[in-house]
Amino acid sequence: FLGFRMGLLLGLCFSLLLGSTSAVDRGNFKTCAQSSFCKRQRALKPGQSPYRALLDTLELSDSRLTLQLINDNNKVHLLLELYRLQGNITRVKINELKPLKPRFEVPDVLVGEPPTEPLSVLSKDDNGVVLSLGPESQRLIVSARPFRLDIMEGPQVLLSLNSRGLLAFEHLQLRKNTQVDPEGAEVKENVDGAEHQAIMVQTFQSYFKYCLKKPNLFLFLGPTSVSLDFSLPGVEHVYGIPEHADNLKLKTTEGGDPYRLYNLDVFQYELYNPMALYGAVPVMLAHNTQRTMGIFWLNAAETWVDISSNTAGKTVFGKMLDFVQGSSETPQTDVRWVSESGIIDVFIMLGPKPSDVFTQYASLTGTQSFPPLAALAYHQCRWNYNDQEDVKAVDQGFDQHDVPYDFIWLDIEHTDGKRYFTWDPHKFPQPKDMLQGIMDKRRMMVAIVDPHIKVDSGYKIHNEIRDKNFYVKNKDGGDYEGWCWPGNSGYPDFTNPEMRAFWASMFAYDQYEGSMENLYTWNDMNEPSVFNGPEVTMYKDAMHGSWEHRDLHNLYGFYVQMATTEGLIQRSGGTERPFVLTRAFFAGSQRYGEDPTSPATKTGEPLCVCKCLSDVGGFFKSPSTELLVRWYQTGAYQPFFRAHAHLDTPRREPWLFGPENTALIREAVRQRYALLPYWYQQFYQAHKTGQPVMRPLWVEYPKDTASFAIDDEFLIGRDLLVHPVTEEGARGLTAYLPGHGEVWYDVHTFQKHNGAQNLYIPVTMSSIPVFQRGGSIIPRKLRVRRSSACMENDPYTLYVALNPQRAAEGELYIDDGHTFSFQTKKEFIHRSLTFAYNTLTSRYLSNFSTKSWIEKVLILGASKPKKVTLQMDGKETSVEFEFDASMSVLTLRKPGMNAGADWTVKLQ
Repeated sequence: FLGFRMGLLLGLCFSLLLGSTSAVDRGNFKTCAQSSFCKRQRALKPGQSPYRALLDTLELSDSRLTLQLINDNNKVHLLLELYRLQGNITRVKINELKPLKPRFEVPDVLVGEPPTEPLSVLSKDDNGVVLSLGPESQRLIVSARPFRLDIMEGPQVLLSLNSRGLLAFEHLQLRKNTQVDPEGAEVKENVDGAEHQAIMVQTFQSYFKYCLKKPNLFLFLGPTSVSLDFSLPGVEHVYGIPEHADNLKLKTTEGGDPYRLYNLDVFQYELYNPMALYGAVPVMLAHNTQRTMGIFWLNAAETWVDISSNTAGKTVFGKMLDFVQGSSETPQTDVRWVSESGIIDVFIMLGPKPSDVFTQYASLTGTQSFPPLAALAYHQCRWNYNDQEDVKAVDQGFDQHDVPYDFIWLDIEHTDGKRYFTWDPHKFPQPKDMLQGIMDKRRMMVAIVDPHIKVDSGYKIHNEIRDKNFYVKNKDGGDYEGWCWPGNSGYPDFTNPEMRAFWASMFAYDQYEGSMENLYTWNDMNEPSVFNGPEVTMYKDAMHGSWEHRDLHNLYGFYVQMATTEGLIQRSGGTERPFVLTRAFFAGSQRYGEDPTSPATKTGEPLCVCKCLSDVGGFFKSPSTELLVRWYQTGAYQPFFRAHAHLDTPRREPWLFGPENTALIREAVRQRYALLPYWYQQFYQAHKTGQPVMRPLWVEYPKDTASFAIDDEFLIGRDLLVHPVTEEGARGLTAYLPGHGEVWYDVHTFQKHNGAQNLYIPVTMSSIPVFQRGGSIIPRKLRVRRSSACMENDPYTLYVALNPQRAAEGELYIDDGHTFSFQTKKEFIHRSLTFAYNTLTSRYLSNFSTKSWIEKVLILGASKPKKVTLQMDGKETSVEFEFDASMSVLTLRKPGMNAGADWTVKLQ
């Protein structure tokens, strides 16, 4: 989510420059005031909470504490569960003690039941109980009246729950005006506590039996929304909760709408607006100079997030005045989560470092899937390439103009009448011939497969889904139907594992006719998009088995991608890594592939790129030529690099804007390909550790307050800093280079700059301001060919950037680029690269064989040596070198060692 907001802001800059004559129809989408549960919950004001902890009900096992809460206004009992999880995570669950029927709890998102650690009671009295959260003086305090939770470290309160008294849990109830008296059940009034709940449960059970006899009877159980507030003392900066077209730092929502999490197909969405977009990841990060923490709200229903701050609106001068006058007010951010249904299930990730929070989140929902190398290269897409001849012409155009690419994409028009898993028999009569033609050039294709199925008795997929009873149902029990691209459409119930297994089987080569091993998949419209539905999506009372759609709406796209990914894995017999792009997503989606907004960082949400950035050139309208070039230059340094355009836009392949601009675009794409070894290494680390590929500056410089709100530049890993040019006509920009004691090198000129400064950078049309951190080693491949696969055995060049205060470090990761052998057979090269005391060393971490070698080493910030020697295989040889005194750059030419070997280069 962090990288997403940064990339999104960059996209906003481009979007603003494009201008707008049309925008989202706000009348199609709700505000909080139009969402009954949000309006109702928001009407509750901070104050005395009606909830009280019944300490005499406390039960403690090794890893779980339970106790009951009572609402003194309505006497309804709730059950509180507390867990101490491994890795400095606390889990809090609140549910009804005796609900009339089970409430929805989100399945499949967690990678497993989180491992626990022992809880122990330190003290207890009539006012509350104090629990130990581990050896580092962390404590959890449960206050009884009113109920409140505080997590403390020493004397410091890290986070509080219900300190503002906004816990609200709408319990299930029978409708009072029902006309049915089920088998003589009697509903009594004016009873309280346990008697009330026993009567309600008995009544519901009788009512349920009656409903079974009359299946068309709809049992209304009333509103079921839940709410909880969190207070964060000492915190002014919070981030996350994608997807929103807004700044990196989340803003206060007082006086406006809360941020909304509800997956929607929002056509031409507004900028700087908290309205919901295509995906929802209910994770928020809080950061100050002492600590980073995270809140993961595990609820898949429509959710609103309110944010308030006691420092909101204060100028820097005002804050300084507070300091000078000795104001004792501690900065604090308060956050309130409100969901329409389900339970309260929240994970509090206590850091304390940013990297710890990413690790904690990954331990819960999994790390980023490791994509094929080709997926990190350049993608060419359009809605739509017209036919096979058009695809062939575009493919040849890239060769003729010497622009590399790896994937060409086909949108919905490639199908036979919007019937997915098919090909238009007139436009794409020989899909295997087309796929073979691009395979011969070691390239690939992506075809769209959407989750709305044309209701057509002549369509095999529809008939099988209908016959197997796998469609989502309407409230009356019939198949739910809505309007989408094919016209009248059914929506498969992907929450059903049997439906997912069927869907996965459809990707087999003997089922998906015309498909081959170089065809991959794009899941679009999976919010789900329903053109004639409320808010362009599915009715909330549609049924997924026994659950209403309102309970799990934000999970639908997650399950579509899960099934598609499994299908691509199965078709290869489990050997090939899939590439699946999804538009809708939820927490955990990172395990199954990519989405246009966060292919790299769902664990850091990790959302990385906004749609207008992944859609280089912008999906709607047509940018100026200058802006298009700038878009390519920016996209080349984003985790997912794809050009895309709307059906009604003019064609804009890279060579259509004159030789000079073609050359600029070619150079931007070639920079991407040269850097693929570093991108691949970053994605491998994201897969192994959960650390995001694309990072805000504060993630690596958590004490540098100047970096906390910067969202027009970003880091790739920890060693590359990028500040795109997003303004038309720009002749210069100011970039912030973070870190006291850091050294940054311009990757194009090798000019050295100190950290912790704002640097003015003159720019030309060929400028892409990128800096390498001193103290790092970055591998590149400078022999750029027509696709990444053609570069497989090409040599590496190492860029060693020196910082006098510490050693330079880096890594080199190599595998076959596309199979699971790195995992199943441990077939990969992983080497540690270090430069210290004038010695560059490659050390074994894991080994495999490669034909690639090291053909050049550039050492930035070096002094001229008398000689350079290479030690390898017990032999010492001299290495040819050149030294540029004006830039302090030492170049070692043709050292010739194998990229997988142990070796040492010494400067003497």
